Amino acid sequence: MTFNFISFFPRAVMQGIPLLFGSTGEILTEKSGNLNLGIPGIMYVGGISGVIGAFFYEQSASGALNPFLAVLIPILSSLLGSLLMGLLYCFLTVTLRANQNVTGLAMTTFGVGVGNFFGGSLIKLTGSEVPSIALTNTSICFKTTLPGATTTGWFGELFLSYGFLAYLAIIVALGTSYFLNHTRPGLHLRAVGESASTADAAGINVTKYKYLATCIGSMIAGLGGLYYVMDYANGVWSNNAFGDRGWLAIALVIFTIWRPNVSILASILFGGLYILNIYLPTPGGQMAIKELYKMLPYAITLVVLIVVSLRKKREDQPPASLGLSYFREER
Repeated sequence: MTFNFISFFPRAVMQGIPLLFGSTGEILTEKSGNLNLGIPGIMYVGGISGVIGAFFYEQSASGALNPFLAVLIPILSSLLGSLLMGLLYCFLTVTLRANQNVTGLAMTTFGVGVGNFFGGSLIKLTGSEVPSIALTNTSICFKTTLPGATTTGWFGELFLSYGFLAYLAIIVALGTSYFLNHTRPGLHLRAVGESASTADAAGINVTKYKYLATCIGSMIAGLGGLYYVMDYANGVWSNNAFGDRGWLAIALVIFTIWRPNVSILASILFGGLYILNIYLPTPGGQMAIKELYKMLPYAITLVVLIVVSLRKKREDQPPASLGLSYFREER
């Protein structure tokens, strides 16, 4: 089997876009000092929330969809569902000062359960014989490509053949990087993540920054779930079909050393590694070899983590107060 880069690269990009949304949202969250391991659940809720909005709009429109509303309603639904998850996480960890690791893992379990519950309910409503929901008409609106995608040969296939959410993910990552490094609120946010007590003493509202960063980060991550369903999966929702992409997004945060702009290329790399088993030959077709290929993103992340830890350069380290709840009276 010959390796075909022209067909491989677009699939790698499409695999990587959910990871880019998830990692960008998590980087923004972690810069505030909140370690949100609930990102996989939040992405799952973002996906099912968009599906719910699209499903009821398709039912009410009877097939005659307005393209603008067909895109807007799922996006708003996804943002709302993700926002509620972010608010729940903040209430538990910032207001009640619950353990962030335990809360994040519980949020992942909760998010997957919520997604499967509502997904199963919608499947029953459709009376489908297969355990899935197909929102083909809505998916077409999300998958609309840029002009020239089909007329510019390999260039169009490599760079113009994606839905608008793919380009939005890149813009959000670049915007987040600029915000963190070149704006006063971004510097305040980083100060909160490094030392909440010092930031508080300087007059920065620690609670506000933690809430805003976590909630906005959750909304960004939720769009990754929406992209996966509406674009990559062609509008088909199946329970538990999201796989481990949420955990890959968290691994990508470490791999990029908390830099959203680096996540753009790194997400494509991770997306390519995720599907590499399809393109590389395996001796005798052994499935065990294919599973080893799927481990590559995690193995590379571990190598990066070890190297960064050994180098001990401050700019490559996570925020100093990451995972630690802040209580003003303990200053």
